[in-house]
Amino acid sequence: MTKPYILVLYYSLHGSVAEMARLIARGIESVDGMNALLRTVPKVSTVTEAVAATIPAEGAIYCTEEDLANCCGLALGSPTRFGNMAAPMKYFLDGTAAQWLSGTLVDKPAGVFTSTASLHGGQESTLLSMMLPLLHHGMLFCGLPYTESALSETSSGGTPYGPSHVAGPSNESALSEHEEALCLAFGKRIAFMALKLSQ
Repeated sequence: MTKPYILVLYYSLHGSVAEMARLIARGIESVDGMNALLRTVPKVSTVTEAVAATIPAEGAIYCTEEDLANCCGLALGSPTRFGNMAAPMKYFLDGTAAQWLSGTLVDKPAGVFTSTASLHGGQESTLLSMMLPLLHHGMLFCGLPYTESALSETSSGGTPYGPSHVAGPSNESALSEHEEALCLAFGKRIAFMALKLSQ
């Protein structure tokens, strides 16, 4: 890529987090001079070994070390699993020791997003759990300020820690107008922060 890019790295099982990632990418690319790079991580088995093919059958391709190292910012997304990020995302992050040792991600803006089955299904604790490795990498955290009116008006997902979505027990609920607006605003905010930091 010739223009700087924000890496939108996510894991999505039923599609809600992938849809959020696409909206965040749209928000990023609405900022002049910035690209979005959509990437995912493979599933892992119950014995925590990679089991997926090298290239996924559909959707975004898997993230490489180069994708991560060369980004100027990161938006990290995962569904909620008992108030925490999903195992495939945790497995991927656990493998970033080389980037931690080299300081590759230090001083780059980052933020997190999630989707849950229920309104009180652990959205905020999941977002907080996803922040921790990014803080260890020395990244600069971007949340959502309450100047985004959708944050005060939403009756579904949306937190100051990052965008969220309430998908319903069977993933039957599409993103609400407020959830979509917050994803777009989140993408713009990370892109603006990355541009400011590069000046």
